[in-house]
Amino acid sequence: MKSLSLPLAIALGILAQQAGAAGFVDDSKATLGLRNFYINQDTRNADANTQEEWGQGFLFNYTSGFTEGTVGVGVDALGLAGIKLDSGKGRHGNADSSKYAGTVFPTDEDGRAADEFGSLGLTGKVRISKSEGRIGTLQPKLPVVTFNDGRLLPQTFEGGQITSNEFDNLTLIGGQLEHAKGRSSSSNEGLSIGGANNAKTGQFVNQFYYAGADYKLSKDLLAQYYYGNLDDFYTQHFLGLTHNLALGAGVLKSDLRYFNSGSDGKNGTAAGVAEGFASTGYYGLNAQGKGITKGEVDNNTWSALFTYTLGGHALSAGYQQLSGDSNFPFLNQGDGATAYLITDRQIGKFANAGERTWLAEYGYDFAKLGVPGLKATATYLSGSNIESASGDKQEWERDFRLDYALQDGALKGLGFSWRNASLRGNSSTADQDENRLIVSYSLPLL
Repeated sequence: MKSLSLPLAIALGILAQQAGAAGFVDDSKATLGLRNFYINQDTRNADANTQEEWGQGFLFNYTSGFTEGTVGVGVDALGLAGIKLDSGKGRHGNADSSKYAGTVFPTDEDGRAADEFGSLGLTGKVRISKSEGRIGTLQPKLPVVTFNDGRLLPQTFEGGQITSNEFDNLTLIGGQLEHAKGRSSSSNEGLSIGGANNAKTGQFVNQFYYAGADYKLSKDLLAQYYYGNLDDFYTQHFLGLTHNLALGAGVLKSDLRYFNSGSDGKNGTAAGVAEGFASTGYYGLNAQGKGITKGEVDNNTWSALFTYTLGGHALSAGYQQLSGDSNFPFLNQGDGATAYLITDRQIGKFANAGERTWLAEYGYDFAKLGVPGLKATATYLSGSNIESASGDKQEWERDFRLDYALQDGALKGLGFSWRNASLRGNSSTADQDENRLIVSYSLPLL
């Protein structure tokens, strides 16, 4: 699948012949999302200093129904547009030419934030029985690949995916991704990982294969297995288990995750690593005969997160441990990416080689006090045992989030969010203080 244009064109051609069929139009939905996004990043111990940008985002989302018959076809469309409201060359956050873009916006020829950016993504889809195939623009949310939505506009991928629910309580998923479009970009780029994603000199490929299964053992117990393979970089196996247990007057949710990641193709050879197919990590023990090439993917990550919910209260405690010579590998093109880790938070990911992280979180829903729509969450993470040439390093992060959404009136659903975070440590990550202010609204069109 070296190019998606031909199969997507065929799918759209078939659709054009049947677009008038009942179901396609009757079940269509369209919304216009409005997102006003402001971010201020104060970097304390690096050259970047303060990065500050403000913009208005427009997210048009159209989802068709399926034509009637044994084989139903449809099409989805995702239109994204971002407009700069405020930024400056000194606050854009792209003084380093190895980066794709700044904090929120793409970078123009003068090194400044672009005034506007956007894209249009189309997805052809086919449904047979309880199985659905999609080709074009995708936003997967799976253990081995998850799209990022932490800025003005969301990240998208280009590829194909099949989802099957033919068997009761079992969902099967498989697909291939070829490109990614960053959250601050209008163009598709190849796929890479941390250690190889330098925008000017990095290595990028166009084949990421994934497959997996979600099996509901009972209404409260879900088991998962997923596999991911980024060509010439890594293979990854994931096992997950989530369970809800009624405990007293509340509910205890358990979330257990395990990843096993190893090298693939060029990443597994010294020559390939020398070409740039390398991962970040700590490889200081090679001289003792560990047999791992510097830059080779070698990682095991396991975690456990327990959340007890009672009334408006939600209290969480978790632990995550990494072993092996490399950092945790995940699709990361260098322009903002998400890892399916319990420690992937507002600033840090706590995914360094050898890192061990404790997590505590408390959330409260003020609906119980007569203020529906108001929620607050406070999180603290402490990571230690980060392997480095100068001994073990450590880091910590504190996050606070306050959300409110109007519950009635003409602007019902209008949302306000304040997200504040601080990251400190003596590892390679710079100390940061960050604030985000987000105003969002979704306007139904169909």
